[in-house]
Amino acid sequence: MTQDHAFDKDYWDQHWEHDRPQATAAPSANPYLIRETSDLAPGSALDAGCGEGAEAIWLASRGWHVTAADIAAAALARAASRAAAQTPASGLVRWVEADLTSWAPGTQYDLVTTNYAHPAMPQLAFYQRIAEWVAPGGTLLIVGHLHGHDPAGHDVAGHEHHPPAEASVTAADITAVLDGASWEIVTSEERSRTLDGHDGQAIQLRDAVVRAIRLGQRPTR
Repeated sequence: MTQDHAFDKDYWDQHWEHDRPQATAAPSANPYLIRETSDLAPGSALDAGCGEGAEAIWLASRGWHVTAADIAAAALARAASRAAAQTPASGLVRWVEADLTSWAPGTQYDLVTTNYAHPAMPQLAFYQRIAEWVAPGGTLLIVGHLHGHDPAGHDVAGHEHHPPAEASVTAADITAVLDGASWEIVTSEERSRTLDGHDGQAIQLRDAVVRAIRLGQRPTR
């Protein structure tokens, strides 16, 4: 399959430095993250592909100790600047410039989340990779662009910006790569929502959302 984008460092540097303007208002955290983690006791968290840091900052504001990793230095600079203006978030987030196809954290986390991240590797293999970083008893939360079919049966990508097929998934795709002997699926759903784009135009998002708990006893602290 021919890829429309390489999703490598050059692509993401271009995306954040030139293609995506600096927003005047801080971005809001993903509503699925808020919904799916509000009942969790704060602990350690990894935001894999954190972008401008909205989710990492939101988690930190709830008491999580967050490692926020992204390949694009410009995105991390925006995120760190926003976090610095917020207390206590500024002291609870560690910003890491990292290629998630090769970087390894060297530890496991109580929560690993990723929101629309597309690294330079197959999407489902990426989800399997970050799942290994969830501690026993911890939570994996994946929000991805939904891939499906239009009424005529043609393949369609997740939203009007048309991410290529290899960067979009279904909820069933994600749950299928999580071994049932090791994971309890809490949420597996596909939803649509609308948000305002940078040009003021409404953007339709079609999302695949999966929350799973890694089986095993959560270590005591």
